[in-house]
Amino acid sequence: MLLSSLFLIGGFLLLILSGDFLVKGAVSIALKFKLSSLVIGMTIVSFGTSAPELLVSIDAALSGFPDITIGAIVGSNISNIALILGLTAIIFPIAVKRATIRTDWPMMMFSTLLFIAFVLDGELSATEGLILFTALIIFIVWLITNSRKNHALPAAAEEVDESAKKIPIWKAVFLIGLGALGLVFGADLMLEGAVDIARKFDVTERVIGLTIVAFGTSLPELITSCVAAYRKEADISIGNLIGSNIFNLLAILGVTAMIYPIPVSSSIINYDNYVLVAISALIFPLIYFGKKVSRIKGVFLVLFYIIYIYSLF
Repeated sequence: MLLSSLFLIGGFLLLILSGDFLVKGAVSIALKFKLSSLVIGMTIVSFGTSAPELLVSIDAALSGFPDITIGAIVGSNISNIALILGLTAIIFPIAVKRATIRTDWPMMMFSTLLFIAFVLDGELSATEGLILFTALIIFIVWLITNSRKNHALPAAAEEVDESAKKIPIWKAVFLIGLGALGLVFGADLMLEGAVDIARKFDVTERVIGLTIVAFGTSLPELITSCVAAYRKEADISIGNLIGSNIFNLLAILGVTAMIYPIPVSSSIINYDNYVLVAISALIFPLIYFGKKVSRIKGVFLVLFYIIYIYSLF
C-alpha cells in the first residue's frame, strides 16, 4: 500500500514538473523563431499544460483501463468548475470577463454535449476523436483571428513567459526531451499506483479515475488559482478553467481516441456524464448574473462537488 501511494504521489509530481519543463523549452524555441505570444499561448502553452492528462489518458487506454481514461477527463472537468472555481471564489470573489460568457462558456457547453453524444453508443471511436480534435483546431484558429482583429489577448496568451527567450537553444531542447521523458515515466508510475490502490480497496477504476486521477491532474490549476486568489490578484480568469475543460474534451480525448478507440462504461454514460452536463450548464447563471462568482456561489459549487464525490462512494 505504501509503495502504491509513493508511486501515485511520485507520478503526480513528475507529471507536473515534466509538463513545466516541456512548456518552458517549447516556448523558448517558439520565441526564438519570432512566433507571437498569442499563437504560442493558444497552442504550445495550452497543449503543454494539458500534457500530463494526455499522457495518463493514452497510457490508461493502451494498458486496458478505459474507465480511468474517461473518468479522469470527466472528473477533471467537474473538479475544475465545482471544486477549483468554488474554492478560489471562497478565498477571493472573481470578476467574470465578457469573453467568458460570450465565447468560452458556449464552446465548453458545445464540447461537452458533442462528447456525450459520441459516447452514447458505448465507445469513443477514432473518427469521433478526429472530429473532436478538428473542432479544437477550428476554435483555436477562430480565436487567434478574432483576437488579432480586436487587438485583445486571450488568457492563454497572457501566460507566455517572455523570459524564456533568454534560454539557450541547447538547454531548450534538453528541457523538451527531459519533459517528454518525465511525462512518460510519470504517467506510468501514477497509473500503476492508482490501479493498485483501486484493487486493494476494491474500488472500481471508474471511481479512481473520477477522483484520485482527476484531482491529481487538476492539482496545478487548483494551486495556481488558490494562490492567485490569496494574493488578491484581479486577473484570475474563469476563462482558464473553462479553457482547460475544452482542451480536456477536444484535445486529450480526441487524440487518445485517434490512437486507440476508448470503450465507455454504462456507469459513466448514465451518471457521471449527466453530472458533467449539469455543472457545465449550472455555471452559466452563476457567471451571468452579477458578472461575478461570489463567496456564496463558491460555497454552493464546493458543496455540489462534495455531494458528487460522496455519491460515488
